[in-house]
Amino acid sequence: MIRYTEHVPDPCEEDIITKYVDDDILVLEKPSGLLTVPGRIVKDSVLTRVLPMYRTATVVHRLDLDTSGLLVLSLSKEATRELNRKFREREVLKEYAATAFGVFKQPKGEISLGIRPDPVNRPKQVIDSLGGKPACTRYELLRVHGGHSELLLTPLTGRSHQLRIHLAAVGHPILGCDLYAHEEARQLSNRLQLHAAKIIFQHPTTQKPMSFSSQVPF
Repeated sequence: MIRYTEHVPDPCEEDIITKYVDDDILVLEKPSGLLTVPGRIVKDSVLTRVLPMYRTATVVHRLDLDTSGLLVLSLSKEATRELNRKFREREVLKEYAATAFGVFKQPKGEISLGIRPDPVNRPKQVIDSLGGKPACTRYELLRVHGGHSELLLTPLTGRSHQLRIHLAAVGHPILGCDLYAHEEARQLSNRLQLHAAKIIFQHPTTQKPMSFSSQVPF
């Protein structure tokens, strides 16, 4: 029997910030606590908020409910096709800021651990090096603060919950993570300390280089 997490988040009172818009793309800053698309229970989401203004808005990638930061939506059929291709073929560079429990021994490295959905506890994922899909996360230790690691994370693949489960798997869960962190790390922050801080890609129709940055809120 499949069990879904029954956590219902508090209503998100923060606004979405528009970073850029043209005929083909919409770049936003999503607050923590807001879904990218409507969920089973909670319907408030980035998509439901922007559709009244941008009727053709289409989600081409997602951020977790608790993750804040940069999100790109397409506004035309051509842009949807091309952005889907760019994400699928890993032509989009994404960088995340995170605060992880404890101190990494190595200042730089990669975490390569296969991931698959947990068949019982949705939407959680599990590490499965044999049966899971390949997943790789590159990390860089920026500084140590309060006994914990401030990191720059670059996902080389785009698996669901990849950053959260990879860091937890190596003993350094992200502070405030309610899915994979142990109780001590979970209690150290009232939000998930994970933020999509930078995204770089070529515009889907003009092929012009596009780069967006977002200030880390924690």
